[in-house]
Amino acid sequence: MDVQNREAVLAPEGPSSATARDVEKQNVTEPAPPVHSSIFKNLGILDQFLALWIFLAMLIGILLGNFVPSTGPALQRGQFVGVSVPIAVGLLVMMYPILCKIRFETLHHSFKEKKLWVQIGFSIVVNWIIAPLFMLALAWAFLPDEPDLREGLILVGIARCIAMVLIWTGLAGGDNEYCAILVAINSLLQMVLFAPLAVLFIVDISHSVEGVDVDYAPVAKSVGVFLGIPLAAAIVTRFTIRSLVGKDWYERVFLKCIGPLSLIGLLFTIIVLFGSQGHRVVHSIVSVVRVAAPLVVYFAVIFGSTLLITRRLGFGYRLACTQSFTAASNNFELAIAVAIATYGVDSDQALAATVGPLIEVPVLLALVYVVKWFGKRTNWAA
Repeated sequence: MDVQNREAVLAPEGPSSATARDVEKQNVTEPAPPVHSSIFKNLGILDQFLALWIFLAMLIGILLGNFVPSTGPALQRGQFVGVSVPIAVGLLVMMYPILCKIRFETLHHSFKEKKLWVQIGFSIVVNWIIAPLFMLALAWAFLPDEPDLREGLILVGIARCIAMVLIWTGLAGGDNEYCAILVAINSLLQMVLFAPLAVLFIVDISHSVEGVDVDYAPVAKSVGVFLGIPLAAAIVTRFTIRSLVGKDWYERVFLKCIGPLSLIGLLFTIIVLFGSQGHRVVHSIVSVVRVAAPLVVYFAVIFGSTLLITRRLGFGYRLACTQSFTAASNNFELAIAVAIATYGVDSDQALAATVGPLIEVPVLLALVYVVKWFGKRTNWAA
């Protein structure tokens, strides 16, 4: 069986292909984006220089954190489910426009198809077995003499992504509808598995002196807020506006108007992250570098191996891209919240958890460009 035939069996264009009539109608009124198109493609110059804007946001955050001493304390003063209020706002704004594009009205057809469950099963194995164990191994390999930093890194590894993965998938031209489904599944599993995995990895395997006692409540709150709120808002928005003014206006006008909010939310979140932690990162540079090294290896290896395996299995570009970013991304808001609640805001565990997103942002942005280049070079079908 060749790659295109396997693609037809394992990986459809999207989860909304219920009937031939639906597909035909979708092709007329809701054209699918090109294989490697970005969610910011209609923003023109903003899309072309996206990497520049992100690195400028990182630079602004670092400069604010180091040359305006009040920046860090001010940004961290208000806490919402364990993270600062500005970060929470940025994440919610960032996710909302992407979730508004998902065709919730046809998702129920997807769960009747075996190929979707193949994707879910693959994602569960990578996200909850392979990736956490690999991060555990890297933590011990790179930080055998730093148990506190190691524990923070382990917390990052078992916190699976529920927010920023939608941005990376959308930027690379992945399938946002499949991504939303995988994020929802991983979020439910996170509420069940995060606490026992933390105890297993940190107490039983690593024999931590301090131990870790993770309450289920913060995990549930994190999932409920950072996935539940924007998801509920997107569902209400989609069904309400489409019923009031029509599907065509919603797709062509409303989505185009709110599209820039994703970019604004992303840049705002990056400025806040680097601004709130910039001073501490610069003054703990040795610890930051030691934590950054295994993180870079983790992101590159998990992403690259997932991408190659999914291509070998015959998945299309959009699904392979979605699976790869879902596997490589982490829920830094949850890891930071648990580290602070368990070990304290000035602990090395909290520092390691904080370094996670500071490394994840530039590395995964680079992987966006790598996977788009690879997809075009190999003529990888959608």
